[in-house]
Amino acid sequence: MNKLFLFTLFTVFTHTIMAQEKIVQTAGRNQLGEFAPKFAELNDDVLFGEVWSRTDKLGLRDRSLVTITSLISQGITDSSLTFHLQSAKNNGITRTEIAEIITHIGFYAGWPKAWAAFRLAKDVWAEETAGDDAQAAFQREMIFPIGEPNTAFAEYFIGNSYIARVSSEQVPIANVTFEPRCRNNWHIHHATKGGGQMLIGVAGRGWYQEEGKPAQEILPGTVIHIPAGVKHWHGAAADSWFAHLAFEISGENASNEWLEPVTDEQYDKLK
Repeated sequence: MNKLFLFTLFTVFTHTIMAQEKIVQTAGRNQLGEFAPKFAELNDDVLFGEVWSRTDKLGLRDRSLVTITSLISQGITDSSLTFHLQSAKNNGITRTEIAEIITHIGFYAGWPKAWAAFRLAKDVWAEETAGDDAQAAFQREMIFPIGEPNTAFAEYFIGNSYIARVSSEQVPIANVTFEPRCRNNWHIHHATKGGGQMLIGVAGRGWYQEEGKPAQEILPGTVIHIPAGVKHWHGAAADSWFAHLAFEISGENASNEWLEPVTDEQYDKLK
C-alpha cells in the first residue's frame, strides 16, 4: 500500500515539477535589443521561453546534449558553444560524460571539430571534481531535482545540502539533498496546534533521530512522522548521498527552532 501511494505521489510531483520549469533568457535583448528587436524576441521568448521550456516533452539535459551535438557537428566553436557547454554542465552533464560525448561526435562530425570543442569544454569543466561526478550520478538515481545549494540555512547544517522546491501550493514540499556525512542541527518544529513535519526517503541512505531514542535509518520509501515539539535531526549516512521529501504540516503559531549541531562523536556512533 505504501509503495503504491509513493509511486502515485512521485508521478504527480514529477509532472508538477516538469510543468513548472521555465527558462528565462535575456541575451537577445541585452545584445541585440535595439539593433534587431524581433530577432531578440524570437531568441529570448520563443527559442528559450517556449521551446527550451517544453521540459514536459524533453528534459533540459537531453536538450543540452542535442544542442551541443548540433553545434559541434557544424563546426561552431564560438561563444554560443561555450554558453551551451556551460548550460549542459548546469543541466547535469559531467566532465566524464562530456569527454565521452565529444569523442563520440568526433567519429561522425570530424576529428578537427572535436579538438576545437575539447578546448572549450576543458575550460568549462576545469573546476569539476570527483565530488561533482558523484553528485551528478546521484541525480540520475532519483526523479526529483537536487536543486540549488541550501545557502539560506547553511549555518544550520554540517556539510553541503541542496534544496528543490517541489510545491508551495496546499502543502509546502521540498526535496532536500545531503552530501555524505551532511546533517542538519538538532531542531524543533513548534506549534500550538497541529504542525510538525513528514519526511519521505527518495534516494540514497540517511538517518533520522529523536532526542533520547536510537537513530532510524531512512531508505527510499521510508516515511518519518515528526510531531510538533520533538527535538530531532536528519541527514545523510557517512558513505552515501541522501535525499528526502520534506512536507511542512500546517499548524497554528508554527515556528522552527534551530539548536546545537550534531557532533562528529554523536554522528560517528551510527552504523
